[in-house]
Parts: sequence; C-alpha cells; structure tokens
Amino acid sequence: MIAVAERIEAPIVPSALPSGGRLLSINNYYYRRGGAEVVFLEQNRLFEEIGWDVVPFAMRHPRNLPSPHERHFVEEIEFGHAYGPMTRLKHAASIIYSREARARLRDILGEARPDVAHFHNIYHHLSPSFLPVLRQAGVPVVMTVHDLKLACPAYTMLRDGKVCERCRGGRIHNVVVNRCIKGSLPLSGLVMLETAVHRALGLYRDTVDAFAVPSRFYIDKLVEWGWPRERFVHVPNFVDSTALRPGTTVGEGFLYVGRLSPEKGLDTLVRAAALSAQPVTIVGTGPMEDELRALAAETGADARFLGFRTGEALHDAIRGCRAVVLPSTWYENAPISVLEAYALGRPVIGARIGGLPEMVREGETGAIVPPGDVAALAAELTRFGTLPAETLLAMGRAGRRWVETDFSRDAYRDRLLDLYASLRGGRR
Repeated sequence: MIAVAERIEAPIVPSALPSGGRLLSINNYYYRRGGAEVVFLEQNRLFEEIGWDVVPFAMRHPRNLPSPHERHFVEEIEFGHAYGPMTRLKHAASIIYSREARARLRDILGEARPDVAHFHNIYHHLSPSFLPVLRQAGVPVVMTVHDLKLACPAYTMLRDGKVCERCRGGRIHNVVVNRCIKGSLPLSGLVMLETAVHRALGLYRDTVDAFAVPSRFYIDKLVEWGWPRERFVHVPNFVDSTALRPGTTVGEGFLYVGRLSPEKGLDTLVRAAALSAQPVTIVGTGPMEDELRALAAETGADARFLGFRTGEALHDAIRGCRAVVLPSTWYENAPISVLEAYALGRPVIGARIGGLPEMVREGETGAIVPPGDVAALAAELTRFGTLPAETLLAMGRAGRRWVETDFSRDAYRDRLLDLYASLRGGRR
C-alpha cells in the first residue's frame, strides 16, 4: 500500500489508467444530504461518464434519487421518528450489526459481481455487517474517511465544543462517561457497544483494503491512534470548477458558509468582526443561530444572517465577499467550502487546526490564524479589509489555479482509478 500511496501523490497520466468496470458504490443515503453524500453522488457520476456500471447500495428513503437497484436497499431507519418500542429495539440491533444489509448485499453479488466496492458513510443505517461478505467474495474494498469514527466512537473527537481525545488507547467507556452522543446516556451506551462489537469483529480493520482520506491530517491522527499508515491513501476532495464562474471584482465584507454549531468557532468570528469593525455575513443554519444573533447585538458586530443558501444564490454570496472565513475549533477534514471559494475566485482565512492548514497557502491563497484567537482573527479581517483589490483578486486566481490542477474532478477520478487498478491487480 505504501507504493500505492506514493504513486497517487505522483503526477497522474489519465490515458494510462483503466476505464470501464463495475463499481459497487455504498452510502447510507442516496440523495444530497451532506458533504459525504455530495462526494458519493458526484463520484458515481464521474465513473458513469467514463463507462463504468455503477451499482448503488443504500437505505430506502423518500428523498432518494431513482435507481433500478432500489429493491436491494435496506429498510429506512430515520432517527428522531416516533417509532414504537419493538421497532426501536430492532433498529438498535441493526445499528450494531444489520443482518438485512448483509443479506441484501449477498443478493447484489449474486446478480452482478463488482470489480471494486467503495463505501462512504455506513454507520448506524447500513452498519459494516456486509464487509466480510465482500472480503469472502474477493471484491476489493475502499472506504473514504469523511470523519474520525475509525478512532472516536462519536466521530468528531469533540466534547462540549472542544477537542477531546479521551477514548485514545481503547478507552471507549469515556463516550458513556461524558455522554458524548447528544448528551444521552442510552445513545452513548449504544454507540459504545457498537464500537466494541465492530472492533472485536475487525469489521473495518480486517475487511477494508484501502482507506481514501481527503486530508493528510486525518491520516496522521488515525496513525497516532494506532492505525498502520500503509492502510491510508491521500485522495483530496474536488469541485467542478468548470461549472463555477469566478468573481472579477472584489466584494464587501467577509463570509462564513456552513453549519451554525459550536465547533465552527462562530463566536470567535462574531467577536472578531466587532473588534475589527468589519462586516461579516453568515450563511447556514444550526443550533447556535439565536445565540450568535444575540452575541452580535451584544458586541455591536456588523453581522448578517442569510440562512440556508444553495446553488447560484450561494455562489453569488461568495463572489460578493472579500474572503471566506472558516474559524473552526475542531479537527476539520477537508472542507469543500474552501475549494468552492477558490473556484469562485475568493481567498480563504482559515483556522490552524485539522486539515485546514494544508488547504490554505499563506499569503498566496489566503491566511491561517490560531483557532479561537479573537485578536488574531480580527487582525486578519482588518488586514484583508484594507488590501488592494488586485491583491485579493490575485489570491483568488491562485486559489482557482490550485483547484484546477490538484482538486479537479479529473484529478479525483484519476487518483481513484489508479487506486482501484492497484487493488484489482492484487497489490493490496
């Protein structure tokens, strides 16, 4: 696998890579729900464009895209619904080990043997119960690592809005002690049991041939927690820059795009906006919205809240700012919002945490500040607020060039093709 990783980091020659094959593409949801689903669905489209037969495997859901393979999808589990006691008990068992997912996966293999299986998020809804079936059938398996679930039972290494690594070294009882799952003792206990069972059965460690990881930081962090480095391959996220028109003039103020939750460092952003007297626009929804509005009123920050935006409305908001700001205080992986900002010709001010520093070239495509440091962020907002328009546009152009070379749809597909070829050739 080390050789594979080294080859993927080298320049890629698309004409030398294989095209055509059958991809079993797996994810809990089969509609655009979050970042993982966007990558999952766009990856399917990329491979269909070059003649691959893509067979999806997911959970049934009213919002799913149409698929001729839907008959093989597993029963819907939607947390928050008012299920009865017996149904809740059945779902709890399926979260840990879904016999239905295992059986339906066998049906798929009976109809069409894939050349490779690639899964994204399968926790809770599908569960990893079907992975040994793929292993026994000799199908190479790839997992894209969208979060830190392989190490942290609660996905995020986050507790009470701060980074937490207390479960390191197998001490997963801390997820119950600290009620890490929505502050609930029963849910935290269920997730601890889920983690214990999956680790005891080796459902990830013994069945996945390669882990595709969008950030080098996540690779390093998982290695710190005991995973062998050779199991991981750096495969950055991508955006289709050809579909995004960059801004040609500099806008006003600064923009945040994303969920309004404590780990995003938005209190730092509002306070920095007040300290620097620079306007900020916040796009997104989440549990902190009321608190952030109150903080803006209290501090006198010039903060506008636009709510949820998508498509051209979101792109216009990005083009209308001087820079996009990501003030996170948790271990971000590789936010696509950074790549979208670059593709739209805007620099990025990011926090020095998680995978963000590897996505910002200081002074060339943006700036990096310490997480949670109001004064440092305010200083950058002030500086970017006075930079000449041509300097900001030059940063935006540099970011777009970077996206077009290293984070393009073709680069992403070619990296995976190279990885798939190495696995299909038996070099695991």
